[in-house]
Amino acid sequence: MSMAGDSCNTSSLLESQHHPEAEKERGNELDVEMGSNLGNLWDFSSPDERALPHRRIPRSLDRIEPSHDDLNHSDNTNASSTEVASVPARSRIKRVLLLLRDTLQTSFSSVGLCRLYPRRPSFEPDRFVPSSLLAKTAPMAVEGADPAPNVFAPPFPFPNMTIYRLMSWMNSGGHLLSESKVSHLVKDVILADDFDREHLQNFSVRRSLRELDKDDQGRRVTFPDDWIETSVTIDIPTKSKEGNPQPYTIDGFHYRPFVEVIRAAFADVQARAFHLLPFQRLWKDPLDGHQERIFDELYTSDAWLEAQDKLPKEPGCSLERVIVGLMPFSDATHLANFGTAKAWPLYMYFGNLTKYARSSPGSGACHLVGFLPSLPDSVKDIISTLSGISKTGMASIHAHCRRELFHSCWSIMLDEDFVSAYRHGIVLKCADGIARRVFPRIFTYSADYPEKVLIATIKDMGLCPCPRCFTPKNMFNTLGLAGDMKRRLINLRSYTMTKVVEARNFIYKCGNTVGGVKVEHCLGEGSWVPIINQFAAKLGPLGLDPFRMLVVDFMHECELGTWKALFTHLLRLLHALPRGSELVASLDSRFRQVPTFGNGIIRKFSNNTSEMKRLAARDFEDILQCAIPVFEGLFPADHDVLVQSLLYRFAQWHALAKLRLHSESTVNLLGETFKKLSQKLRKFRNFTCAAFKTLELPREAAARQQKAAKHSETNGVPPESNGARIKTFNLGTYKFHAMGDYPTTIRLFGTTDSFTTQIGELAHRALKAFYPLTSKIDTPRQLAKHERRRRVLRRVAEVGIPSGSQPQADGPPSTASEQHHCIATNRNNAVNLFAFLREHDGDPAVKNFLPRLKDHILYRLRKLDIGYCDHTFTDAERSSIIIPNNTIYSVQTMQVHFTTYDLRREYDTINPRTHGDVMVLSGETTPRHPYWYARVLGIFHMEVWVAGDQPVKQHIEVLWVRWLAILQSHRTGMNHGRLPKIAFVEESDLDAFGFLDPGQVIRGAHLIPAFSSGRGTSSLRYGKSLARPGGELDDWEEHYVGIFVDRDMFMRYTHLGVGHSAMLRKVVRDCSESVTVARSNVMNDEDLDEVVSDAEGFDECDNDQEVSEEECDHDSDDALDSESSDDDVGDNHDDSDDVEGYEDAADEEFDDLSF
Repeated sequence: MSMAGDSCNTSSLLESQHHPEAEKERGNELDVEMGSNLGNLWDFSSPDERALPHRRIPRSLDRIEPSHDDLNHSDNTNASSTEVASVPARSRIKRVLLLLRDTLQTSFSSVGLCRLYPRRPSFEPDRFVPSSLLAKTAPMAVEGADPAPNVFAPPFPFPNMTIYRLMSWMNSGGHLLSESKVSHLVKDVILADDFDREHLQNFSVRRSLRELDKDDQGRRVTFPDDWIETSVTIDIPTKSKEGNPQPYTIDGFHYRPFVEVIRAAFADVQARAFHLLPFQRLWKDPLDGHQERIFDELYTSDAWLEAQDKLPKEPGCSLERVIVGLMPFSDATHLANFGTAKAWPLYMYFGNLTKYARSSPGSGACHLVGFLPSLPDSVKDIISTLSGISKTGMASIHAHCRRELFHSCWSIMLDEDFVSAYRHGIVLKCADGIARRVFPRIFTYSADYPEKVLIATIKDMGLCPCPRCFTPKNMFNTLGLAGDMKRRLINLRSYTMTKVVEARNFIYKCGNTVGGVKVEHCLGEGSWVPIINQFAAKLGPLGLDPFRMLVVDFMHECELGTWKALFTHLLRLLHALPRGSELVASLDSRFRQVPTFGNGIIRKFSNNTSEMKRLAARDFEDILQCAIPVFEGLFPADHDVLVQSLLYRFAQWHALAKLRLHSESTVNLLGETFKKLSQKLRKFRNFTCAAFKTLELPREAAARQQKAAKHSETNGVPPESNGARIKTFNLGTYKFHAMGDYPTTIRLFGTTDSFTTQIGELAHRALKAFYPLTSKIDTPRQLAKHERRRRVLRRVAEVGIPSGSQPQADGPPSTASEQHHCIATNRNNAVNLFAFLREHDGDPAVKNFLPRLKDHILYRLRKLDIGYCDHTFTDAERSSIIIPNNTIYSVQTMQVHFTTYDLRREYDTINPRTHGDVMVLSGETTPRHPYWYARVLGIFHMEVWVAGDQPVKQHIEVLWVRWLAILQSHRTGMNHGRLPKIAFVEESDLDAFGFLDPGQVIRGAHLIPAFSSGRGTSSLRYGKSLARPGGELDDWEEHYVGIFVDRDMFMRYTHLGVGHSAMLRKVVRDCSESVTVARSNVMNDEDLDEVVSDAEGFDECDNDQEVSEEECDHDSDDALDSESSDDDVGDNHDDSDDVEGYEDAADEEFDDLSF
């Protein structure tokens, strides 16, 4: 098969000369059949209630899981090379120059994945392609191009291994002891073979630390990327027409040179996992054979492929040219729960490494490369001495100085060496010993919004507040409409240096104020500020787009932004309803009754959720995933339907935006879901929000009054009235606007988990662990020292690691995870069947317990197909099953391993007391819903003898379950925007209880009570029963299936999960009705309610709108989302990460943290 693309196409040089558009079209010539039709997304409707077959036997899972050889992204090792012929030149040209590209496409694996390389890769860390096909000729190894550093081996820098091990342990974690830290001390230090107590004679920790911190010339060869401390000087505008700005120097800027960090990274053991050549990942759907593009890693993205194709050639150099992908992250953070200590760290990640390693705090993938200084308070003293400057002018100058400081620091870090490396590359020896010319390229910069505006040199919440496009703020309310999507693509930001230089001349040479009329007129539209953007000035001519690199920030912009804003306004609406306090109390009670799920996936809602006390981003994610059943029935009927649909669409968009592996189909579905969500948001604003007068929540009013009181004390202004203000729902914010950029960003840079700010927030933990070890004086310098100690010891420890011992990032699963499930075989809890049945005589759950058990065993042993589900066994057949001593054995838990949609191996723990709900594949021949659901009442294993001429002994594992059935009359699915609804099968049904083969369990299920339906006894008589493991006397009448509980669960309700088996996906697709989503303009029944033009529905802040100024500019009154004026730029985002991150506030374990 011949494929051509931007990096694998061959065209004539002369053809390109005669046709200027030829080069532009080269990127569009990859003619792979992309799947534009998303097929039949699940939609289940039927007039029947709780329909069940006569025998509830699920479909076998023998072949629904992919083989374990396919888990490393399932790219097959068999490869085929394709040499693409050139395009014929015009007939009048007799001399044609051909460019031949030696592309390489691997064969498709069992799950349909393959790779398409622009050329034969010379190094493949995943080792999917045989070495014989990696290169036609052996690459040239240049001796001495970048000699390997003189690496010191353990016990360097200490005299013996005893002290080395002890000091390594001391620097391995935080200041608090824990069980794992003490275990590490015992196993890796005291019990080590080379530990000798005599070595500790005259031992001194202080002396050993001095030895570790010693900085001599020999060590700089091994550790060239050590810290540099310097000062930064900025010019303070003085409003002097003579052009005499006042210089101001800020000391204590600590950073590590980027080029040296890159050199050290390529000499590090982790460089063995670096991907040096980008490739496209393609998927051929085994169901229908169509092909489409897969988006996951940065090194498979369009941005990297484009950059690889544009790498310049160095004259006289024949080395292979590769890219080192840089992904900086910066964010200010508090270092302690109390006090004002803070730091502004800058981290660097390498996109060559898989995102699964980068997202792990203990992987060593995070490189701490700098501490950005904050503007000292003393600068206000200097500004206050300037003549002729008002308070507003002083605030503008202060904000200007902060911006100047930020970009001055970046000017130092983007030094001549780095710019030269960006232009010409640097020759480095890679992990395979081969010298290559490595070009640094900055692809993404992860930051929250206040820092994005610093980087983009625009005003915070100005007239054009988006750092990526020129869409004006008063057009944000056209969210999701055709005009809005078009503006995002046409009005991309571009930097105009001449305007900025001219504006700075007005300030520094003509004495104009920073925010004066002349300066603003000079800068023009676009919300620019008079700051030289160092990214545009130094790297812009080399191809860097400083605005495109400012990728979306899912954690701050969605979970702590748009979803928090929507949830907050839903609470305001509940308060505005009659008996609002009771409704809010009911909501809190419902949240507390939501069951947990998985290993911390859904945690217990212990406090009043409506109070939102110290909630992290992951807590808001849990609230969204469980919100639909909780809010059901709290609003009036006409508004309740809209709220339910809105919550569904938001949860669907959230799940799609967070996918770790996207296809063209899922990206298209994300775009369509965003449009539907936008329609729901506008209708919610125009219908539900307009129907009620909403006021501030009590906590919002208290926070505002406290802020006003503090302001009045400072400025002598009388405090505001204590009444609650009117608050309206505002769609005109940047965070809602940013939701429309996700499809474009994913296509360009890969999935959002690759560059989420959550990764950087987790890296803050190491700094917080270091901080108690410092003297609290000159904190950045001491934090840098602790980082260096850990880095040195980690590199020394890695010296002796052989190449084969380095675990692959995508290595094969362990033996335990290869098994479908794991049930302990202990016999600690023996259950005598006769005694068990006598004890629970009269309980409906044990009715016909023994006959059903033997029937189940017979089904298993005879391997009866689904066609025999109505088979009835005789008493003689049941008597052939002999259970020794009539004893079976009960265990508490079972682990079910499964392959996720992104081809990872994970597991669910099934526990009848806590997490007993499971899902299995439907056993119906023509199912209306792809799954059956059951609640596990017991987990048993037993020895079974089968009587006959030759008795056979078998070990059997079974699950005792209580079945639930789909309410078929309830419209469910993405087409209707409703969760699946189920209920327990009535006890009178023959299949209300039964037994299940553990091998048929797909994974655990999250069943949330349908709170509005209440509790009752319609399915099981009132009273205690083994069917109610919690000891309740009744049951919830109905449950909702939590399909949004995690991303893999969500993908199991589509047929788009790449890692899911073709059989399972086919069942899901067959259960769906024909609905084309990707390229369909037909709206569903829930979307026919609204067609909004670009001219409708503005939330522009004006005098006629009863909304506070804070809400016009921001989504929340909290520190993360509070109003930040120009004079607050740079310091309004240094909040505690225990509130904004995905970390547990009570987590004191830092043993696995590593830079």
